[in-house]
Amino acid sequence: MATEWTFEKAMLRIEEIVALLEGGKCSLDDSLKLFEEGTKLTAYCNQQLQQAEQKIIKLTAIESAQPAEELSDRQGEDMGRELSE
Repeated sequence: MATEWTFEKAMLRIEEIVALLEGGKCSLDDSLKLFEEGTKLTAYCNQQLQQAEQKIIKLTAIESAQPAEELSDRQGEDMGRELSE
């Protein structure tokens, strides 16, 4: 991706792409290009979220004095409860 993306910019672009595709006014070729772009941006956002989750896991481990490995086994689990305690 040539643009310097942030998570927020990527999400906004994904929303734009969804609106364009839902509008039904794009040609098949344009729709495929937009879909491909959206797929790449979605992968980028997922990667950013996973990195953020790992940082939260490490910070939580430091605060609770638990090894980070124990917490990282719970990937995908809602960490909101842990953070609010």
